[in-house]
Amino acid sequence: MKKLRIVYLGTPEFAATCLETLLLGRHEIVGVVTAPDRESGRGRKITQSDVKKLALKRGIPVAQPERLRSSEFLELLKAWNADLGVVVAFRMLPEVVWSMPPMGTVNLHGSLLPQFRGAAPIQRAIMAGASESGATTFLLTGAIDMGDMLGRVVVPIGPNENAGSLHDRILEGGKHLLAKTVDDLANGIAKAIPQSEVASEQKANLQDAHKLFKEDRRISWLKTAADLHNHIRGLAPYPGSFTTLPHEPKAPVKILESRMVNDSSLELVAGEILIQEERLYVGCGDPVKDEGNETLEILQIQPPGKGVMETGAYLRGLREDIDRFDV
Repeated sequence: MKKLRIVYLGTPEFAATCLETLLLGRHEIVGVVTAPDRESGRGRKITQSDVKKLALKRGIPVAQPERLRSSEFLELLKAWNADLGVVVAFRMLPEVVWSMPPMGTVNLHGSLLPQFRGAAPIQRAIMAGASESGATTFLLTGAIDMGDMLGRVVVPIGPNENAGSLHDRILEGGKHLLAKTVDDLANGIAKAIPQSEVASEQKANLQDAHKLFKEDRRISWLKTAADLHNHIRGLAPYPGSFTTLPHEPKAPVKILESRMVNDSSLELVAGEILIQEERLYVGCGDPVKDEGNETLEILQIQPPGKGVMETGAYLRGLREDIDRFDV
């Protein structure tokens, strides 16, 4: 069986886990490319990426270029003489990098392409109320997340699952998918399928997964309870959706877990709060557009400057009554 020389590009824990799986196989990782060391935390301590830590532990050469087009870095890539590039959770690559290996460069993406192309596929899938997600391996091209697909694994999404648990399950399936894809390429049995063939079947449902910004995280209580439940769990545990109280509009309150409530006796307008026996209910929906209001119970909350807590603990610590969130 053919043994490939692979250059691996990635940075976070997700990428390190996939690299560890590849290291269990027959192929040789001849070099790793990861983000430069950065200062972090209150002490501005220099931290290394998870991928770099693993590479150093295994004795694999590491490159940390600030510029991917620098002549010094490109010369190093050539010297590594890789057959194949593999990229997981890294920044956008210039063509001179991804096209250098004779067999091209394979990417692992955390969605079922062509659905949810972009930087936040796991969060966006849950926020959109999707019932399934997964991972896809594909060959890099000049267009972001548009290359021919080599393999995929489907992961169902639970009705109350958040982005953290879905991330872990996609990683578990994705790391094995990536290893299989590399083996299939080495064995000459990989089949590349153009995304356009799948996109034509899913055209009406295709959604992107563009980067999350602060305003994407803000809760609009005029949305339905179902939409808000998806919004909250799609952003949990990180970065977290948030709302504000009228008397503290610049102090975001994170909402990290919720439950839809089907109780016609809870007639709350959008944003209105009802507290009963250490439980917090919030009115949702536009009564004009949705023909009535719905209710969401908040289960986990993070007040400004404090840690995540169960709602009961939050309510016991309140120093003044609250009756609504900003819509």
